[in-house]
Amino acid sequence: MSDSVSAPAPAPVPVTVLLVEDDEVIRRSVAMTLERYGYRVLVAADGLTGLELFREGRHDLVLLDVMLPGLDGIGLCRRIRETATDPILMMSARGDALDVVSGLEAGADDYVVKPVDTAVLVARIRSLLRRAAFVPPAPEPAGSAEPAGPLLFGDLSLDPAALEVRRGGKRIALAPTELRLLLEFAAHPGIVLNRQTLLREVWDYGWDGDTRVVDLCVQRLRKKIGAERVETVRGFGYKWKR
Repeated sequence: MSDSVSAPAPAPVPVTVLLVEDDEVIRRSVAMTLERYGYRVLVAADGLTGLELFREGRHDLVLLDVMLPGLDGIGLCRRIRETATDPILMMSARGDALDVVSGLEAGADDYVVKPVDTAVLVARIRSLLRRAAFVPPAPEPAGSAEPAGPLLFGDLSLDPAALEVRRGGKRIALAPTELRLLLEFAAHPGIVLNRQTLLREVWDYGWDGDTRVVDLCVQRLRKKIGAERVETVRGFGYKWKR
């Protein structure tokens, strides 16, 4: 009798990054860098082509420049956010405050400044992908007790297990960062969370990052769930109202 031979395990599906960058040198350099780290990279040299590629296939993350011909990065980001919650990381040539704010307001999850530092870029991508693939921790055993249901805050319903948010019975589509931010607030009702804490717990920064990403993500979240639910505590941070 011949020994049975187990079938080889299937190769992991590579993470796909859609890179939209008009500068050929930067585009090739960033693509080569990401491919060395095992990512599959699709490239576009302008915003309209980037939008077409996005609509044609499934992408795990979008990396796009602010300044693009045809349809700029801000406009492309807005178009993507009309129908999808895919993680978006923007690149700003100057780290200009207006570029950064406009990109984050349009729905980007985070940004990096060009020339892009390889270590920072890969760290931000990994952090964003972890947020997008977030799995809530399993609840503690509770004997014969019924599993906990959704958390209710007035007309807002948050199901941490299913990662679903509803307002007035209608499901709300939240980007990965917005959802993680909401979960962090809901886990600490009535407690003031400062921006550095939120950067660490939500954005997964191991260092002090730009707190504008927190402020602008809070603004976006408020528009979707109700401005009154997240209170600004001036000089300290934010507090989820019980």
